[in-house]
Amino acid sequence: MFTNSDEAVINKKLPKELLLRIFSFLDVVTLCRCAQVSRSWNVLALDGSNWQRIDLFDFQRDIEGRVVENISKRCGGFLRKLSLRGCLGVGDTALRTFAQNCRNIELLSLNGCTKITDSTCNSLSKFCPKLKHLDLASCTSITNLSLKALSEGCPLLEQLNISWCDQVTKDGIQALVRSCPGLKGLFLKGCTQLEDEALKHIGAHCPELVTLNLQTCSQITDEGLITICRGCHRLQSLCVSGCANITDAILHALGQNCPRLRILEVARCSQLTDAGFTALARNCHELEKMDLEECVQITDGTLIQLSIHCPRLQVLSLSHCELITDDGIRHLGSGPCAHDRLEVIELDNCPLITDASLEHLKSCHSLDRIELYDCQQITRAGIKRLRTHLPNIKVHAYFAPVTPPPSVGGSRQRFCRCCVLL
Repeated sequence: MFTNSDEAVINKKLPKELLLRIFSFLDVVTLCRCAQVSRSWNVLALDGSNWQRIDLFDFQRDIEGRVVENISKRCGGFLRKLSLRGCLGVGDTALRTFAQNCRNIELLSLNGCTKITDSTCNSLSKFCPKLKHLDLASCTSITNLSLKALSEGCPLLEQLNISWCDQVTKDGIQALVRSCPGLKGLFLKGCTQLEDEALKHIGAHCPELVTLNLQTCSQITDEGLITICRGCHRLQSLCVSGCANITDAILHALGQNCPRLRILEVARCSQLTDAGFTALARNCHELEKMDLEECVQITDGTLIQLSIHCPRLQVLSLSHCELITDDGIRHLGSGPCAHDRLEVIELDNCPLITDASLEHLKSCHSLDRIELYDCQQITRAGIKRLRTHLPNIKVHAYFAPVTPPPSVGGSRQRFCRCCVLL
């Protein structure tokens, strides 16, 4: 299996400590290849110190429980970061062995490992007290028992992703946040049983919280979110897309309590208006990304406030905001964010937008992408003119077939080209 290159020049010239240091920069595939070169390189490549960070996503279809068990035995206490994202063949038994062998693990991703249950979290709680980042997204068998176990054994937890773990309720959240005061990131997307009571526990016990994702948690209201704002002043990223119950009250609360806010996603929150975004923009000057898709009540007034007060804005989605006009884009294109910051603007299904908007955006030198699907007043000529100023911009647009004019003197109904084909 091995060559007789143990006496190769590189092995004679460089001490093993230096070779080991060089190997520490190699990825998993390269290490495995090096392990097949010679006996001495086999020992060096498979040394546990080279396996402190392992990402097995590229091998997800091939990874079974015994592979994880073997890796854990080889790496032992050296392993700090492991990603098993998408490894469907890994279950509780393998992860128990892993937890017993790798007690210094700090970051663990089990995203999409659908076989695991609360038993895995019990093992992590028992053997991995240094765990800081844990991703359990789409592990749908996880319940409140997992959160209670983590609260008892993993007090250093800083980031937890339990998106789509829809069995979790306020009881699990309460247990978690009371024992993990250092939580900085909570991803609760699709946890549809969560109500305002859960948010009140977060607001009361997570003063370090920076990132919170509550997308499609459809039962939450202003009451719970206002508690978050008042208790989590360091909040920088909030996603409440699909939370249709929220109103301008939450935007006022963010403006008053969370001046460091950088990312706000409120897609499909149709009760939000210009008044709320005005209060937000006037107080949150560090905003960089905003998703306002289907905030159907906003007008150019919101864009005027953003152009004045948010000089760091980089990404703005206004899809399906049907009241936005060229005048709002004009203010945005002349604002302080336009020249050096604005990178993405999404205007699909904004029927009042015309080629004039593209003229207003031609001075946005950092603009990388613009979405114009179903903007029926945008023309190919307008896009061509924009590209003369921004040659590298990615423009996504669709031009529907033209409906023929009605026939002169005939009452027979005419169809567009698509209908004729159908």
